[in-house]
Amino acid sequence: MPDWIEEALAGGRLGRASERVIRVLRDEPRFASYASTAELAERADVNVATVVRAAQQLGFSGWPALRIELRSRYLASLSAGEVLAEHAFSDADPVQAAVRSDRESLRMLSATLDAAAVRAIAAGIHGARRTIVLGSGTFAAPGLQLSHAAGIMGYDVEMRQGGGTGLVSDLSRMGERDLLVLCDLWRLPRAIRSAAQIAAQRSVTTAVVTDRRDSPLVEGAAHVVLVPSEGVGMFPSLTAVMAVVHAVLAELARVGGESALRAVRETERLWEQAELF
Repeated sequence: MPDWIEEALAGGRLGRASERVIRVLRDEPRFASYASTAELAERADVNVATVVRAAQQLGFSGWPALRIELRSRYLASLSAGEVLAEHAFSDADPVQAAVRSDRESLRMLSATLDAAAVRAIAAGIHGARRTIVLGSGTFAAPGLQLSHAAGIMGYDVEMRQGGGTGLVSDLSRMGERDLLVLCDLWRLPRAIRSAAQIAAQRSVTTAVVTDRRDSPLVEGAAHVVLVPSEGVGMFPSLTAVMAVVHAVLAELARVGGESALRAVRETERLWEQAELF
């Protein structure tokens, strides 16, 4: 975070009041990543409008979007144990805390979501010859949901978890008519970064769902959706990213129209034939 903040301050384009806001971000990152607009304004000795303006000068829609970025960057700098310690004393009831945290994540997502980017990902899947969704560990779960439900609607979408020779082989068969969807939360595995590089070399369109605008995957991506991801334990919450997946699927059903409906009916017919339920 300091390099990013120092770069913003070095530009000399923010104005004195906005610079006071940015210095709070630099000097007190933990406080800033939790603070409301009013709390940050008070700490920087500026008014609320200045906080909003400073966020917009940094390229964000407002303070909520910048706070998500700050929080994600702060948590990404911590180990799993440190993240757990960060939340250890946040609430006496972890069950209620988890529900409240996810509810807040959905509120933040609703306030900051780039709906056009979500529609663009759906349009990309709709128009692609083939789509691969790539995640790692628990962060592969959104890919499982997306690939399974999109497949029922007749789309050629496959989920891959992690890297290895199988993934490289898949990428070698992809080209400019294909789409690679990448899920990057908390920490970026090398396999996913390598996959993005191979995709770029092969002119494969990429879409990224991430909790950090400075993700190395963002620069080369055609579509980027930013999500809040903070949970109450040692790992990020998938609630917001799963909501984005559901939104992509809803848009896919819309653009798929009768073709998607026919595919769903045919899949259900085969389920019955196979006596799966």
